[in-house]
Amino acid sequence: MDNVGPGPVGLASAKLAGGSRMKDDILPRPDLTYTPEVAAETAHLYERVSHIVPPVEWPFHAPYVAAINRVKKQRDAVILAHNYQTPEIYNCVADVVGDSLQLAKLAAKTSARIIVQGGVHFMAETSKLLSPEKMVLIPDLKAGCSLAESITGADVRRLREAYPGVPVVAYVNTSAEVKAEVDICCTSANAVHVVESLGVPRVLFVPDQYLAKYVQSQTKVEIIAWKGACEVHERFTGAELRAYRDADPSIKIIAHPECPPDVIAEADFTGSTAGMIDFAKAQHGGKVLLVTECSMADNVASSARDVEFVRPCNLCPHMKRITLPKILDSLLTLTHQVEIPDELAARARRSVERMVNLTQ
Repeated sequence: MDNVGPGPVGLASAKLAGGSRMKDDILPRPDLTYTPEVAAETAHLYERVSHIVPPVEWPFHAPYVAAINRVKKQRDAVILAHNYQTPEIYNCVADVVGDSLQLAKLAAKTSARIIVQGGVHFMAETSKLLSPEKMVLIPDLKAGCSLAESITGADVRRLREAYPGVPVVAYVNTSAEVKAEVDICCTSANAVHVVESLGVPRVLFVPDQYLAKYVQSQTKVEIIAWKGACEVHERFTGAELRAYRDADPSIKIIAHPECPPDVIAEADFTGSTAGMIDFAKAQHGGKVLLVTECSMADNVASSARDVEFVRPCNLCPHMKRITLPKILDSLLTLTHQVEIPDELAARARRSVERMVNLTQ
């Protein structure tokens, strides 16, 4: 497998669009006092996260949770929460939860007028691609992604010049600009299937070099990989995982394919976010180490309380820009609106739909 592209990966300047909104669209700010009424209104939601969120913290979260759940109904909005969002967002205000593509696909099926993206910017763009008629909001324009920002549309065009005739597969963790320049998208779950479906001896794979290496280990198709990486998954090491296993040989290690090869070599299971969750939930009474963003372990633990989760805890600083106060502000002021030029959106949508049609 060959690597192409810049290395080490640096954070590219993000091209983040925020649409305008009319002053009359702004709703008044609700009272955010923690009252007995708010406590009663949110008690059933706190039960979902009581094993993760200390009681001393809930009086801060509860007024925002209550206000968001009221305002989203007033706005005819749905809130999407990626698995890496904090527990109070994922469990207490989200209407749809899951990985990035799953969120966008499910949101497209709702009748809601507004989508609020609890995730990073490329996810909001994907939601807009699949729901062009809806208003898509991202609560913080700086919620970017080191992996998505490691490559641009211009980079893809240069790759095509260097490797004429070689098809380009893009991980969905990319901007709309990049999706518009490639032949087809993939997820971590279907990457091998997508690569082999092209019926060619080699493909260009962007932007995750570690996912590309994992795919290469599963197929005879030659993979030419861009040298991008997720800063969260790249920080894990095989030596770190061996130390956990030495301390407790019964532990089950579950890794995401965005991790380096030495990490995957130590894992009992490697798979997509959905696959990791299913494997973890099946370990009844066991001990599990999820090698991914640590909020995911908190969120899976909410529905798998008989599983003990060990948390090496690499946080995504970009995901953590999305907070309850910012979600509320986004709903009240309808900011920041994600817009994609029509011509670019049409080309980007084509690469996503080609993947969806293939896997269906």
